[in-house]
Amino acid sequence: MMTTMEMVENQQIISAWEGYVDWRRRPALIGKHGGMLAASFVLVVEVLENLAFLANASNLVLYLSHYMHFSPSQSANSVTNFMGTAFMLALLGGFLSDAFFTTYHIYILSAFLELLGLVVLTVQAWSASQKPAPRCDVGKACEAVHGAKAAVLFTGLYLVALGVGGIKGSLATHGAEQLDQDTSHGRKQRSTFFNYFVFCLASGGLVAVTLVVWIEDNKGWQWGFGISTFAIFLSIPVFLSGSKFYRNKVPSGSPLTTISKVLVAAAFFKSNGPRNSRNVSMTITLSPPIHRSREGDEEPQSSLKFPSESLRSLNRAVLNGCSVEEVEEVKVVIKILPIFICTIMLSSCLAQLSTFSVHQASTMDTSLGSLKVPPASLPVFPVLFIMILAPLYDHMVIPFARKLTKTEMGVSHLQRIGVGLFLSVIAMAVAALVEVKRKSVAATSGLFDSKKPLPITFFWIAFQYLFLGSADLFTLAGLLEFFFAEAPSSMRSLATALSWASLAVGYYLSSAIVSIVNSLTGALNHSPWLSGQNLNHYRLERFYWLMCILSLFNFIHYLFWTSRYKYRSTK
Repeated sequence: MMTTMEMVENQQIISAWEGYVDWRRRPALIGKHGGMLAASFVLVVEVLENLAFLANASNLVLYLSHYMHFSPSQSANSVTNFMGTAFMLALLGGFLSDAFFTTYHIYILSAFLELLGLVVLTVQAWSASQKPAPRCDVGKACEAVHGAKAAVLFTGLYLVALGVGGIKGSLATHGAEQLDQDTSHGRKQRSTFFNYFVFCLASGGLVAVTLVVWIEDNKGWQWGFGISTFAIFLSIPVFLSGSKFYRNKVPSGSPLTTISKVLVAAAFFKSNGPRNSRNVSMTITLSPPIHRSREGDEEPQSSLKFPSESLRSLNRAVLNGCSVEEVEEVKVVIKILPIFICTIMLSSCLAQLSTFSVHQASTMDTSLGSLKVPPASLPVFPVLFIMILAPLYDHMVIPFARKLTKTEMGVSHLQRIGVGLFLSVIAMAVAALVEVKRKSVAATSGLFDSKKPLPITFFWIAFQYLFLGSADLFTLAGLLEFFFAEAPSSMRSLATALSWASLAVGYYLSSAIVSIVNSLTGALNHSPWLSGQNLNHYRLERFYWLMCILSLFNFIHYLFWTSRYKYRSTK
């Protein structure tokens, strides 16, 4: 006779979540796997992961110029390429998580790759034989690292980039998948998770741009790389310790295959077929093909749905061998792409935080009492703003908005992203005004052509960091949740990775805008805006006004698309 315990266990197996397994690939059980406890391990890991990444990325330009003897332009380009590549590789991590592996396995693999890259960089920083000569002949430029030593440097950097990309493309999705998507309580938990995911990202960044940057500048880069290595090493057992609580989405095959299949089927559908989605729907009803679900079972004809009226040209793919489900999934992907494109301009604005904003602050008084604040630590401002705003938003703004709007979300994903994009417009205007103020002080103090620090505190720069940090919080958290909620379950990791790919494209776009601006302004008046003897000779305020105008047009473009978007996930 079956015992009570066996009956309970059998009931749990019957209630197991379809499509989810534990780390041993057994069916995930309600009450045992998933939930906020499982998601909490991901939040702790994010602190360590982002500490390891930002500890080096925020100060890397100085390492390459001072220790590897790259020129300022070479250093800046190397850092831009490294950052852009790391964020772009998030798409690869997301794709592999959806198609062939789970987010659980991709994180572990990616963390080991980043660990290996950091070990290489640490060994090189410790070993004098792996670096160029520390001193140069008087009157001669130092020879940049080259040959085998350069190979070691870039091998380490791009192993780190590969690891970071895999982590960014899997970790946030892994945490969100621990929470129930089909209940109001679960969706509220998911919103809280993404808020605190950004909070934890900022927490790791806070330690990176303060303590670790100080150690790198005062104790040596080998210690900075060593701390990053230890942080990512520690993240692996922390992540693994949550294994028995995780539920993992079973991969359902390449999402790119589905997308290509639908697009090709719609494009090459015979011209004498049905002309609209209604006729296509009628044809499906009269003579439906037998499709198989993702689990391999035959789907009853009566359960087939009609294709929606949006993007009707894709509906023709249904009569060319594609299921209605596949067509609707591809439609969702196409609809969210304009939202992704509209966030790239904000990412270009954020790129200024690690370039011109740092240069501005380096010309100002960076004293804080008896302490001299390193310019590379200036990102502490947006990090602190994010850490303050994230809990306030989750515990005060959202509950109030829910009462006000009588809706489950309170503030929709697209509204939240829109707030971030609008704040980026204000941020660029504030940056332009601060630069006018800075140059005014330089002129009145007689230090316009000098390299001495100006008698103006670097806290003025905090204003543009305040608005850009707030914009980053609203947009990044909103994007992560929007892509996760709206994307088909078979494409969630890849879609969520678009949030990081936006940063990558933004970095590349920022470099392109700078080059275009200098080319055009140099051709028109032989004085490029972004060149000169020192920063005071730059027309940086004009560049910031240009970014402000471009951001405003981008915001209007965003409003155009959001006014036409209909949520797939709203119930």
